Amino acid sequence: MTNFDLSCCQLDRTSARQTPAFHNLLSDFPPVMQLVIRRYRPSDKDTVLSLFSVSIQEHIQPCFKNAISSPLYITITLALCVAGYFLGSVLGAVVLPGAWVGLVYCCCHELYSGYVRNTLRTNMQDIPGNYLSRPDDCYWVAEAEVEGIAQIVGMVAVVGKQSGNERYGELFRMIIAPTCRRMGLGVRLAQTVIDFCKERGFSAVVLETSSTQQAAVALYKKLGFSLVLKHIKAPAPAWILRLARVTVLRMKKQL
Repeated sequence: MTNFDLSCCQLDRTSARQTPAFHNLLSDFPPVMQLVIRRYRPSDKDTVLSLFSVSIQEHIQPCFKNAISSPLYITITLALCVAGYFLGSVLGAVVLPGAWVGLVYCCCHELYSGYVRNTLRTNMQDIPGNYLSRPDDCYWVAEAEVEGIAQIVGMVAVVGKQSGNERYGELFRMIIAPTCRRMGLGVRLAQTVIDFCKERGFSAVVLETSSTQQAAVALYKKLGFSLVLKHIKAPAPAWILRLARVTVLRMKKQL
């Protein structure tokens, strides 16, 4: 049985019944696991930062695999291998493609690890000040109790914004611990943000994710988000995103 104790957004069983996607996943967690989605507390900081850092850097390997296995990059790697051989040595046939593969990996690594470094020293350094100081913002953690031990297994945040006459919420920091993925927790956290935005009178929820995160994109589409923009504007230089073959996807759900 799931218990929601939210200071910013109280989601009871009635509202859950009004959301079929949410209701269908209420039983996904094992009976031994008690789940609470609650407002962030300062004592959560170390665990939240660690979970954020580890989870984001998990995307480095899939990013590199997607890039280096693309037809274009396979062609470049083979071409460099042949060029190195004809330049005079078997060593060249190894070094040139090796340097290319290393460059692609470094770009993928810097894209995500650099994002983590930048985020940890900026807005996540002061979560209460940046996410809990206004009524239109909030930061939640998902806490699961397994065999009597409480563990933070997920998080999500929302920031209220305005563009012209439109007031909307932007979803940030959707993170799920590896042990709790594919169990419906992503739906629960996203629905918490959606319900909060409805309560605040926002017209939409928007978010940004990367093209590498296909599981997240599929989840958001399931919840009614649609793709509205692709771009390569990020903290990392544009050439790093291009070499990593990553685009930023902006998605939106009308409320």
